[in-house]
Amino acid sequence: MLTTTTIKVLEPGELDDALAVLDRDPVANAFVAARVQVAGLDPWRLGGEMWGWYVGGRLESLCYAGANLVPVCATSEAVRGFAERARRQGRRCSSIVGPAGPTAELWSLLEPSWGPAREVRDRQPLMVTASPSADVAPDPYVRRIRKNEMDVIMPACVAMFTEEVGISPMAGDGGLLYQARIAELVGAGRSFARIEDGKVVFKAEIGAATPRACQIQGVWVDPAHRGEGLSETGMAAVLRYALHDVAPLASLYVNDFNTAARAAYRRVGFQEVGAFMSVLF
Repeated sequence: MLTTTTIKVLEPGELDDALAVLDRDPVANAFVAARVQVAGLDPWRLGGEMWGWYVGGRLESLCYAGANLVPVCATSEAVRGFAERARRQGRRCSSIVGPAGPTAELWSLLEPSWGPAREVRDRQPLMVTASPSADVAPDPYVRRIRKNEMDVIMPACVAMFTEEVGISPMAGDGGLLYQARIAELVGAGRSFARIEDGKVVFKAEIGAATPRACQIQGVWVDPAHRGEGLSETGMAAVLRYALHDVAPLASLYVNDFNTAARAAYRRVGFQEVGAFMSVLF
C-alpha cells in the first residue's frame, strides 16, 4: 500500500507540530525556529510562508519561504516537493540557505529555472559551542550597543554586509529594512562592539535566538585593525554574553575558504558539527 504524501502551507493551528520538527535540530534550525517562536505561522507576521511536507498525514519536513528559502529537516522526497512548489510559484527570495545536503539538492532542482545564481557557497562549516575556551580572554571593551548609537554601528554593519555578500544593503529600498533589522537587534541588546574614538573596530550580533540555541552573525573587524587578535578576544566577549544571557548553545557558520576565521573560532571554543550552503541571487 502506498503512503500518501502532500505539501501545503501550514496554518496557525499547526504551530506545535512545526515546533516539534524544528526542535529535532535546535542548532541548525535556529534561524527558522526563532522566527516561528516570535511570529507563529501567520504569513504576514512570519514574513513568508511555511511549507509543510506530510507523510501519511504526519508533518515530517518544513521549508520557510520568505526573503530566504530554507529547507528544514528535509528528506530527499520533501526537497523534490518543495522544489516543484517553488518552481510553480517563481523565485521570490534573495537566497537559498540551509544544511548543505538538502540545500544542494534543492538548488540542483531549481537551478534550471532559477539560475544562474550570483554566487554559490557550497560549504560553510557550522560551528557550535556550549562553553568558551579558557585560552582566550574576552575583550573587556566589547559591550552592548546602546539605542542612541545607531549612527556609530551602522557604518560597520554596512561595511560587513557589503564585504560578505558582495552588494550593499543600502541598495533597493535605501537600506530601510536593513536599518530596521539592526535597530531591532540593538533594541534587544544583541548587538555588540568595541568602539575606539567614536569608531567601531570590532562588532558582532546575536541574530537568531531561541531558548535552546542562538546564532552569532555579522562578525567584523575594521581592516585597519586586522591581525591584532580582535576577532578572537571580541568573539570571546560576545560568546560570554550569548551563553550567559541568551541560550546554552551558541553557533555560527563561516565560509570554508576563510581559514583564518575558522581557526580563530576554534581557538575561542567552537567546533565544527556540520555545514551549511548558501545560494545568493
